Amino acid sequence: MQGDTPYRLKLLPGKEKSLQRRHPWIFSGAFSTKPHDIPEGELVDVYTADNRWMAVGQYQQGSIMVKVLSFDEPHVDMGRYPDFWRQRVAGAVALRQQLGLVGNEQTNVFRLINGEGDFLPSLIVDYYAGTLVLQAHSVGMYRLFPALVPMLMELVPGAKAVFSKSSATLPEGVATDGFLHGAEVRECEVCEHGNRMLVDLYDGQKTGFFIDQRDNRALVGRVAAGRRVLNCFGYTGGFSLSALAGGASYVETVDISRKALTMCDRNIALNHFEQSHRSVAADVLKYLDEAGDDFDIVILDPPAFAKNHHSLQQGLKGYRSINQKAMRQLRAGGLLFTFSCSQAVSREDFQTMAFSAAALAGRQVRVVRYLSQAEDHPVSIYHPEGAYLKGLLLEVE
Repeated sequence: MQGDTPYRLKLLPGKEKSLQRRHPWIFSGAFSTKPHDIPEGELVDVYTADNRWMAVGQYQQGSIMVKVLSFDEPHVDMGRYPDFWRQRVAGAVALRQQLGLVGNEQTNVFRLINGEGDFLPSLIVDYYAGTLVLQAHSVGMYRLFPALVPMLMELVPGAKAVFSKSSATLPEGVATDGFLHGAEVRECEVCEHGNRMLVDLYDGQKTGFFIDQRDNRALVGRVAAGRRVLNCFGYTGGFSLSALAGGASYVETVDISRKALTMCDRNIALNHFEQSHRSVAADVLKYLDEAGDDFDIVILDPPAFAKNHHSLQQGLKGYRSINQKAMRQLRAGGLLFTFSCSQAVSREDFQTMAFSAAALAGRQVRVVRYLSQAEDHPVSIYHPEGAYLKGLLLEVE
């Protein structure tokens, strides 16, 4: 097979093995030469040392030099072959329809395209009650937004507007955030399992909200009745709302960001739970030292403590510290929902961390359930790194 892009990259002997396993990332060390004339984001064809075509993908500067779009079809240029992209987008939409998310009045916020998990590396598209939020993690994907917008408007039922949000995920100066289609608003109201929430499109984390925790929030709601709940790193109160809707007697949301807590309080008021909730602006580590053993459920959903493998050990120490403190504060028989969104932290690493935290806390702890990202965040079988969200539901006796 012969590629048709203007750029060819040749692999070192033996470096085609990861491509034979269909892993979508090709690292710079796999190539025999380092190109200097390929513009960021351009399509490139990848060949073995003996000139066999292996894949086509987008070139980028950095340790991951190529993100593969296809191992089977060399014709992927959006301008000449839009059907390739149309099929990928349509496949992503079909999966969400199959999952019962499209047209669901009780839950109108979900992930529509999940990068490598939908075979479109570096592209995130989230659905917020008719507003599509696009986020690119590569220059190549960002440059395709003008062509993707009409395609998405055609293929996504209920789509009314498109918002581009990539300024924080691309090199400085490459991207600007703003609406590409439809009415411009700063906030939108969404519904998750019947809970109403406001989302700040411009300043909210990720694309505005942590959609990946939807199933875990629902689980909190199922076990919260009559219990006192401490939601740490609570952001805009997603877990807190689920607990209150599930009948929690009292919920405390702790976050260091006063701006996030202001939105949290608005979300609590939107659902009429003000009497049973309190927001606390504080450093979670310090707050746990002073909280006392007054809670039946503690939720730990911190930011990524280990951004990469170089910071893994330091990150695990951070996770162990907050989990040890939380285990000490829980009432006997209490539940701990604990998470890591660090891609560098494996499930084995995370469970070992929890074991160490339990031993240091001197509490008898058992695993009730293993937790992960919601089903609208699919993981390619060839790209295990896509399973980034790890969680445990622990009972502390």
